[in-house]
Amino acid sequence: MSIWEYANPKKFMQTSAVVLPFVAGLAGICLLVGLVWGFFLTPDDYKQGSTVKIIYLHVPAAMMAINAWVMMLVTSLIWLVRRHHVSALAAKAAAPVGLTFTVIALVTGALWGQPMWGTWWAWDPRLTSFLILTLFYMGYIALWAAIEDPDTAADLTAVLCLVGSVFALLSRYAVLFWNQGLHQGASLSMDKKENVADVFWLPLLVCIAGFVLLFVALVLVRTRTEIRARRLSALLSRERLA
Repeated sequence: MSIWEYANPKKFMQTSAVVLPFVAGLAGICLLVGLVWGFFLTPDDYKQGSTVKIIYLHVPAAMMAINAWVMMLVTSLIWLVRRHHVSALAAKAAAPVGLTFTVIALVTGALWGQPMWGTWWAWDPRLTSFLILTLFYMGYIALWAAIEDPDTAADLTAVLCLVGSVFALLSRYAVLFWNQGLHQGASLSMDKKENVADVFWLPLLVCIAGFVLLFVALVLVRTRTEIRARRLSALLSRERLA
């Protein structure tokens, strides 16, 4: 069995209908457990107090904002190379979800940064690249809406996605590229010394799992909706020609 079978809309709809309830259910469980554990069952930090608990929203949202764009990049490349409509529609479906995660990351980052840095915003390399990534999300969504022909829209948005991937990369690695800046290093790292303490780290992993599963569930729902909308549009076009 080839993975490209799922590029067939009928196969995708059948498979996603089975997978979606399990993914959505696991997302709900992980989010409930992770957020309750993190916000109510972990102690205050000795430096940041209760403010540190914003980490359970900020870090997963920031990670998924970047990874959502990476997913859009991959599916856009598949569209450009293999012309599978499901991949283009999946990229389109992921954009509003990724934008929502980006806004959550920016807002929670401001709430976290104000008591730590004494300001709601700083033109820090990572923050600036993240803001630009937000604008790319908005431009991507607007471009899909502005172009009537879906294949042309898919082509142009795929090119925009390639360009925006530079800022997705900068958002992820800006702290490593530039030593200056207020933003801290990674909260999770292969180097255990850079990780947050275990008392915060374990519930954070559960929250991240919840955000990943939530993203998958939402993209599946939205992709299914886009496929149905495309089918409906094709049927209406045929009726007009008949």
